[in-house]
Amino acid sequence: MQEIHLTIQQAQLFLLIKQGLLGEYRFEGKAGTLAYIRQAGCIQYDPVDVCGKNAELTLQSRVKGFKKEYLSDLLYKDRMLVDYTDKELSIFPVEDWPYFSEYRLNCYEYGRQFDGLAELEEKAAAYIRENGPVSADTLPIDGDIFWHSYIHWSGNWSKKSKAARSVLEQMFTDGRLIIHHKSGSRKFYDLSEKHIPQRILLAENPCADETEHIKWRIIRRIGAVGMLPDKRSDAFLGIPMTPEQRTIVFTELSAEGRIIPVTVDGIRFVLYILSEDTGIIEDVLSANLPTKQRCEFLAPLDPFLWNRRLIEMIFGFRYSWEIYTPADKRKYGYYVLPILYGDRFIGRIECIADYKGKILNVKNIWIENGVRHTKKMMNAIESSVRRFARFNMCSPDMENVLIR
Repeated sequence: MQEIHLTIQQAQLFLLIKQGLLGEYRFEGKAGTLAYIRQAGCIQYDPVDVCGKNAELTLQSRVKGFKKEYLSDLLYKDRMLVDYTDKELSIFPVEDWPYFSEYRLNCYEYGRQFDGLAELEEKAAAYIRENGPVSADTLPIDGDIFWHSYIHWSGNWSKKSKAARSVLEQMFTDGRLIIHHKSGSRKFYDLSEKHIPQRILLAENPCADETEHIKWRIIRRIGAVGMLPDKRSDAFLGIPMTPEQRTIVFTELSAEGRIIPVTVDGIRFVLYILSEDTGIIEDVLSANLPTKQRCEFLAPLDPFLWNRRLIEMIFGFRYSWEIYTPADKRKYGYYVLPILYGDRFIGRIECIADYKGKILNVKNIWIENGVRHTKKMMNAIESSVRRFARFNMCSPDMENVLIR
């Protein structure tokens, strides 16, 4: 297929339709929750819960009638999803487990370097097999051990860590344990063999070599965002590749027709979409578009925002998650969510859920420069606040909100 050219507005519409954020909801209920995660490949997990955890926030903006238990059930009852490392700590469909077999093997081999770890792993596995899921607090292994996570290793071998936690994290990263459930932010682990079907657990990596594996992961990330360039981006976090490897893979995927080049007015570099999304492009070019305007609050680590520079270039919206920014240097707040209304970002909102009191406190709403405060828009925001409060099993409190 020849290179596609889009205006900025057409690029906006394509991305929003692809994301399921424009028009009628494409995803609904528990089945829709699973369907969206399969489309995105993975969604990021973050334990911070100010008004919902990041993964839950990602889903509530797209899945009609989303309830937090849908995600929990899919993870820990139905076992259709699994927690594991992908783009940082992520949630992805269990059928993708075989694609990470080489990574798990590398984690296992890495763990062999630590004296005494193998013996503690045997002890932990025997205890879990007999007693069931454990957390670092309930596993009867005391003391410290020299150990560093394969994920976060910095080259410093001199620091000790708690033995129980180290053993569980090592066995989790190399795939022998999975997260059985969570209680708040505390993770309970169980043997993977008890919860992942053998046909998946023992399956070989479907990718024949490293290049094919990178291809699979890049296709997943393009599918998660909608369109991406062959450039360094947070959208590619967790994919072990050099810039040269990335360019080779983009070139090969384009030659194979699996991704399609797209140029957009005002953007100097080429973007790529999945070939399967050309139907959305055709709808956009023929103006066969959704008409319903929705107002949604997006997650800080939403797949749509994985390439924030691209969002700024296409939508004119600059977003920074200020959770790690010192308080005196924050422009907005600790946990602020972008507000999407129709086909544009119109502002940001800061909400804090008081789960004990069952109140969602709306502290601030910032409207972007150049956006008119129409009654229709403000009513849409208020309606979304009420829906967002229900998602958090709270009643909304907007009495003290500052609208700026």
